[in-house]
Amino acid sequence: MEQVRNLTPAPTSGIIASSVYLSGKRVADIAIEQAGEWAAKPGHVVWIGLLEPDRNLLLRVQAQFHLHDLAIEDAEHPHARPKIEQYGDALFIVARTAQLIDGRVTFGETHLFVGTGYIVSVRHGPSTSYAAVRQHWESCPHSLAKGEDFVLYAILDFIVDNYMPVLEQIEDEVEAIEDKVLLKPMTGSEIERLYMLRRDLLRLRNAALPLVEVCRRLTSADLPQIHAAMHPLFRDVTDHIRTVQEKIDSLREVLAFAFEASLLVGQSQETAISKKLASWAAILAVPTAFAGIYGMNFSDMPELKMEYGYPVILLVMASICSFLYWRFKKNGWL
Repeated sequence: MEQVRNLTPAPTSGIIASSVYLSGKRVADIAIEQAGEWAAKPGHVVWIGLLEPDRNLLLRVQAQFHLHDLAIEDAEHPHARPKIEQYGDALFIVARTAQLIDGRVTFGETHLFVGTGYIVSVRHGPSTSYAAVRQHWESCPHSLAKGEDFVLYAILDFIVDNYMPVLEQIEDEVEAIEDKVLLKPMTGSEIERLYMLRRDLLRLRNAALPLVEVCRRLTSADLPQIHAAMHPLFRDVTDHIRTVQEKIDSLREVLAFAFEASLLVGQSQETAISKKLASWAAILAVPTAFAGIYGMNFSDMPELKMEYGYPVILLVMASICSFLYWRFKKNGWL
């Protein structure tokens, strides 16, 4: 399907949009109290968008479409796992949204009520405005005319597609870490950042993966709210989720490799330092040994009385030290 361009006007709370459509074209912006009447008219679709609604607003919407109390409770108090429930003739769907804010993946929730002639979206927390979805598909009335199940597809597809910009930003950071890690060990703050990225990726995976089951249910024959013609579109959303999942798994593997590589680089540098210390210790041991021997003040040490004993001893020490230095240098220890 066509890519929806992100348009993010300044968010407000309450009712973001409340419109009625006929044959894919917006015919009126309506009050909440008129929504049920318009939804009952053949061929009409009411599309309501809410942002951080209070209980009173949710009860007004509930009264129009006879929504289940449990679904309203979930919509009022977010933190539900992505899921799909059927309450009478209405579907209730929960999806997680994600945005990268100050370097951390931050999650929001979208609750969707879908029934004959209406769809209601309720947003909580960080998410890209669905005004982009509305504006895009209003320019394609032949698609919007397919009904409320097409609007459901459009919103779910938009949510899943918006996981990718988050992953792309994380991927850029992961590549930077990967480039640095082979040059020097990571600092404590870099290791902490790596751990946070791995945890955020796991949380994003847990947010996206349950939507596979949601889309599977939406393509089953036991949901009268979803027309069979829409099944391929929801399978396409499933494919997008699988792509997101593969991307997440790939990035987590790269981060695991980066951590292991950093440990290996650190161990290699520690080994190199140990070799240098051992080499210099061996070289310095030579004059130390000579000094120890000739510092014992034995009376019967003939070489002490030799005319050239002192320079000979210095030459021998220098020769041994030079040989050891050459040998260690050749072996790459120095």
